[in-house]
Amino acid sequence: MAWNKFTKDDDYNFTYTAASLKKAWAGLHIGDAEVMPKDANLVQAWIAFHAGDFEKAYQLGMDAGMDGYSVAHKAACIYATYLEDDEKKKIDMFEEVAKRCEEQQAKQPDCANAFYWHAYALGRYAQGISVVKALSQGIAKKVRASLDRALELAPKHADAHIAMGAYHAEIIDAVGSMIGSMTYGVKKEEAYKNFKAALALNPTSAIARIEYANAQIKLDGKKKMDDAVALYEEAAAVEPKDAMEWLDVEVAKEELND
Repeated sequence: MAWNKFTKDDDYNFTYTAASLKKAWAGLHIGDAEVMPKDANLVQAWIAFHAGDFEKAYQLGMDAGMDGYSVAHKAACIYATYLEDDEKKKIDMFEEVAKRCEEQQAKQPDCANAFYWHAYALGRYAQGISVVKALSQGIAKKVRASLDRALELAPKHADAHIAMGAYHAEIIDAVGSMIGSMTYGVKKEEAYKNFKAALALNPTSAIARIEYANAQIKLDGKKKMDDAVALYEEAAAVEPKDAMEWLDVEVAKEELND
């Protein structure tokens, strides 16, 4: 399958060297709590990821075996979310990531991102087939279990807090607060708590603001519209540090223009 190319305007250069990536690592990975690898090939995989060469990042990650799954899965998930136009291919990619994450969880049970990317992939898969349909397939409980484990292993995993907030909001939006609470244990207050935690951990995150805005509309409708718009405006003003963040910022700008 040919991957679409990441293209951006010329105002940004997201090309890192091994040395500059090491210096920038903490800021780039405050969201996913990933530790910089020592393996030179995996460093190159992350350099490719941050530059927006998601296909190369994926291939280098997969070539490294299970130790490369984090970069491979992140590359596949971000690519599928933002750059893949074919819905079937997109859903297939999320399914493949989820299956590999389950293998990784069995062999690397203390790897937080084995659980985070499992939840992310299943969550995006659910959005692709409809959240209600996904609930009937029992996906919600798998997502919750993986997010719980990711946060148990890495309490400062900002992106897992974002995903947990979105999880609460999506289910409440799909089935209502009463059924959501009784059947899935989701609560509006918990969603807001997770987003606030994510922003406390990663104050410059565009995606935290975007997902927080989306959740506010799902949870409280029009009365939160002004707050949601303000969050989108903040997200659109973020200075991106890599290709993924650039894509996040562009989503915010597009939402404001609609």
